[in-house]
Amino acid sequence: MATKGEARPAEAAEAAAREAAEPAGGGAHADVAAMSYEQARDELVGLVARLENGQVGLEESMTLWERGEVLATHCNQWLDRAEARITTGD
Repeated sequence: MATKGEARPAEAAEAAAREAAEPAGGGAHADVAAMSYEQARDELVGLVARLENGQVGLEESMTLWERGEVLATHCNQWLDRAEARITTGD
């Protein structure tokens, strides 16, 4: 359980989503905002493979997981925008 002043997992995921939405130059993962869907997806696939391999330490695993959350959010935003364009006919 998170103690006072400590981020809970849901809050960490929300923070990662906010960072992914920030324009380039802001936040630790600002480079993700400039990525295409394919670039973000390919990096995410690579991160998942590294995590599944189990050959990285805990600290690196946490860093990779956080990066993966940001990449996944970015991919979902791309897909949501594409769906909106299709359904609205834009």
